[in-house]
Amino acid sequence: MVQLPADCLNKIFEYLEDDMVTLHSCLLVNYLWCEKGIVISTPTSKPPMFNYATFCKILSINQVYYKLELLLKDQQPFSTQNNTFILAQEIFKLYFNQINSLKELTCQHMNISFDIYPEAKDCLRNLSELCCSSDISSKFFYQLSEICHNILSIILSFEQVISKGITELISAQKNLKYLTIIHYTDIDLKDIISSVTNHNSLNKLCFYGISHYTSVPFITKFTNLQELELSFVNSKNFEKLQYIQYAIFPLLQILNIKNFPLTYDILISFIENNGKNLKEFYVDNDYGRNDNSLNLAITKFCPNLRKLSVGFKNNELETLKLIFNDCQYLESIKIWCGGKFLNEKVALDMFVNYSNKNTFEIILYHYYDMESKLLPKELESFFISWIDHVPQKSLSLIIVNDDDKSLDANEDNLKIIEKYKKLGVIKRFKVTDFDDDEFN
Repeated sequence: MVQLPADCLNKIFEYLEDDMVTLHSCLLVNYLWCEKGIVISTPTSKPPMFNYATFCKILSINQVYYKLELLLKDQQPFSTQNNTFILAQEIFKLYFNQINSLKELTCQHMNISFDIYPEAKDCLRNLSELCCSSDISSKFFYQLSEICHNILSIILSFEQVISKGITELISAQKNLKYLTIIHYTDIDLKDIISSVTNHNSLNKLCFYGISHYTSVPFITKFTNLQELELSFVNSKNFEKLQYIQYAIFPLLQILNIKNFPLTYDILISFIENNGKNLKEFYVDNDYGRNDNSLNLAITKFCPNLRKLSVGFKNNELETLKLIFNDCQYLESIKIWCGGKFLNEKVALDMFVNYSNKNTFEIILYHYYDMESKLLPKELESFFISWIDHVPQKSLSLIIVNDDDKSLDANEDNLKIIEKYKKLGVIKRFKVTDFDDDEFN
């Protein structure tokens, strides 16, 4: 039998990720293809046919401890913690002994020393993704900085304690591409930011928790950014933020702004400089702040958008028409509903009557967590109108709201949705809450 290269097999299994029937058939063909995991339905004392641990690519220190605590929860309280620690050490020893090359490591608020695992050096050498918090021991970061030099993605959550060694870890990376900083404390990140600015090859930067004491101008140094996500906290004196309006990111394709604290004139200047290549633009504010001037700027400076999230008031329907008309490549639009923004019926009517030939997905975001008031006859009228939409495309309808307040809480609405699913009018229908909103 011809043996396919490992890279080829990985691509095949990634494509079949949600097809459990086909994956199961793959396992029956060749035990070397079990990288996606295997479930042993009945307990057995026989050893496995091969070493499953060698196929592990992702390790979460927290999950190991959490699962062990659940397993040992019926033991006496005084012994549970010690037993959990002992078992965890054995599991880590097993993994570091057997894993050829770990790809992802997660460690939040927990300490682990690689000194007691000599094999960890080889196991972690090709680590590509790291997710950790700043309050882990400095030794953890120093050890990783000596071992790992090719991490592509780092997610750092900053707590009140910032251990030494983080700057060394960041500086040691030769080709860092994706960086996420989560910072909701008043701790100064000057040294961290200094080490980050050396990586001008960054493709993606996410910075959550920007306040007036954050040195925002450093963002302008990353001229190779393709994706930029900035989330601000409620604060004052954001003078430093004004620098961002002059930044030029010629490769920027995805922009996500949350709780922008200043006038939208600065943001408008930014998209005037960078909107031409944008394919996704999300703007959001916890307090429902919105400005029609920003929406008008989107129609003017962002002609190549595929996805958009923004709010419209009832007196801004002409602007929404302009967006559908001027953004001819738009595929998905997320419209805020409730309060001062459009209600569901108006949003759906505008979508079905004015969306262009490429648009097929509408996301209704119930901004004020309001109960759906859409009547079944209004919902069915929308689906009937979509059937006549040119060109005909199956529709995706996504609702972001609490389950008990969404339109599918009405049984008649559910029946209508199922009816048009069977007719092929609806390709995808989903209700998600605010915490699990995958579209912003």
